[in-house]
Amino acid sequence: MAGLLGYNSLAPKTKNLVVAGGLTAFVFGVYFYTMRAVGGTDELQVAIDKFEEHKKQEARASMASKA
Repeated sequence: MAGLLGYNSLAPKTKNLVVAGGLTAFVFGVYFYTMRAVGGTDELQVAIDKFEEHKKQEARASMASKA
């Protein structure tokens, strides 16, 4: 509770700066956490690449059988 009492004695502009700093830190923390979580594995892109390679191989096989 002592921290809260110290906060109450600050000037209004200083309180606003403290709150703004806390919110900014929170937003950047969530952003970097999310980017790390999403960028860690790219399973969807790997699946798309495999599908496209399989499609190319089928197209080559069908062209070879026609010739």
